Amino acid sequence: MYNLSRRLLFKLSPETAHELTIDMLGAAGRLGLPRRMVKQPASLPVRVMGIEFPNPVGLAAGLDKNGDAILGLSGLGFGFVEIGTVTPRGQPGNPKPRLFRLPAAQGVINRMGFNNLGVDHLVERVKNAKFSGVLGINIGKNVDTPVEKAVDDYLLCMEKVYSHASYITVNVSSPNTPGLRSLQFGDSLKNLLSTLRQRQEELTALHGKLVPLAIKIAPDMSDEEITEVASILLETGMNAVIATNTTVSRAGVEGMLHANEAGGLSGAPVREQSTHVVRVLAQTLGGRIPIIAAGGITQGEHAAEKIEAGASLVQVYSGFIYRGPELIRESVDAIAAVLRDKN
Repeated sequence: MYNLSRRLLFKLSPETAHELTIDMLGAAGRLGLPRRMVKQPASLPVRVMGIEFPNPVGLAAGLDKNGDAILGLSGLGFGFVEIGTVTPRGQPGNPKPRLFRLPAAQGVINRMGFNNLGVDHLVERVKNAKFSGVLGINIGKNVDTPVEKAVDDYLLCMEKVYSHASYITVNVSSPNTPGLRSLQFGDSLKNLLSTLRQRQEELTALHGKLVPLAIKIAPDMSDEEITEVASILLETGMNAVIATNTTVSRAGVEGMLHANEAGGLSGAPVREQSTHVVRVLAQTLGGRIPIIAAGGITQGEHAAEKIEAGASLVQVYSGFIYRGPELIRESVDAIAAVLRDKN
């Protein structure tokens, strides 16, 4: 059934297809249809960040930026859903076209630019959904906020979503907001995370619950830079790391239609690069901070590969666009086999 839907959706422009999919899933979710119509994955509960996940395969941020289809997406079988990236104020993002398919490579290039309706809108959507599953909320900064004041945007978003999120992701790795990736390194990262960690402690006391903080990082780093980031995560007491965001590299897609478009490349071409980041992180972190692996999962065995590299959870996005809910079931089964072998 998904193959037919995909063929029809792929006749539309990528962004039109994206918006239509979110609208349809939003409506279907309100009626409870996806869970009844889609074969669900096997149960594979895992406990990460102090949270019980029904299975370790989640949806990465970016598909549902405003929280419009939480119930519909969850009903497809995801163990957790991450929405956003959301910013303090709504913003239109970059000019269109800004989303491009590379079907021959099972890849996607986007330069969306954190288009969203703002954190207040997202919080209202979350409240209305009354979702009882695991919900991640991914936060970022407005494009017109200077990088040196980015912490103010992250603090504002964090405070507004805190009581509505199972965990919060701090996005410092999108290549589509000028200057954002500079926050990933050295004192900039340390100061940002230290401030957020302090506010997390205050909000924990205020709300009576700890909402874990995860940091989403880019794949475009040397091993030395990855190790430095890992050390800062440990030093500042972060609860998880998501590896990785999209890449600015075009390795593996050279010469393809749209390959030279500006933006971040996701999907199959980023798989090995992202998995390498997971391995390097795992060596430095030594199990002290869990890793959520994202990047290039288009088959179940790719999800298992991420777990073997040191991840505790995985997320899909571009692979899900190409494969549909079948990829969730396939990934859960492959991870289950790896965990059985480990035990």
